[in-house]
Amino acid sequence: MMSLLVLLVAAYLLGSIPFAIVTSKLFGLEDPRKYGSGNPGATNVLRSGNKGAAVLTLVGDCLKGWLAVWAASRMGFSPTEAALAGLAAFLGHVFTIFLRFNGGKGVATALGVLAGVDGRIAILCALVWLAVAFTTRYSSAAALSAAVAAPLAGLLFLGPQASVIVLLVMAAVLVWRHAPNIQRLRAGTEGKIGGGKKPKAD
Repeated sequence: MMSLLVLLVAAYLLGSIPFAIVTSKLFGLEDPRKYGSGNPGATNVLRSGNKGAAVLTLVGDCLKGWLAVWAASRMGFSPTEAALAGLAAFLGHVFTIFLRFNGGKGVATALGVLAGVDGRIAILCALVWLAVAFTTRYSSAAALSAAVAAPLAGLLFLGPQASVIVLLVMAAVLVWRHAPNIQRLRAGTEGKIGGGKKPKAD
C-alpha cells in the first residue's frame, strides 16, 4: 500500500492545481489575480462576469478536495489518514507550488474535503454559507461562518474523533487567510458578491 507520506505529497500536488487560472485561460479571461480581491478562486472569477467560468472553478476546486479523501479511503487508509490527505489538498490550494505558494482562500476545496469526510458536515456548512451569503452578500462573511461551523458539525456527526482536529486546523487556516477580509468587514469596505471587477484589495 502507498505510504502515508507519498499520499500526502500526492494530495498536496492535486490540491495545488489552480483551477481559477486554468479555467480563466480556457474561457479567454483575464488572470483573476489582476482584479477584484486578486484571489485565484471561484468568487473572484465570478467578478469577471462569466458565471460558467466561476462554476467550473468552483467544481474543480471542490473536486480536488473530495478526491483526495475519497482516493485515500479507497486505498485502505484510515478515516483519520484520509482526512489528513484532504488537509494536504486544502493546503496545496492555499499554498500552491505552481503559484509560488500564493494560492486561493481554500473555501471550495475545504467544502470538498468536508464532503469526503462526511457529507452531512459538507451539507450543513454549505447551508451556513448560503444563508450568510444570501443575507449579507459578503462571500468572506459566509466563508468565515462556514469555517467556524465545520469543526462543530464534525463533533456533532462524528463525535470526538481525530478527524475533527483536522477540520479544526482547516478552519483555523481559513480564518487566518481571511484576516484582511475581516479588517475590511469591520471597516465597511469589503466588496459584496456580484459587485463587479474592482482594483485589488489585498
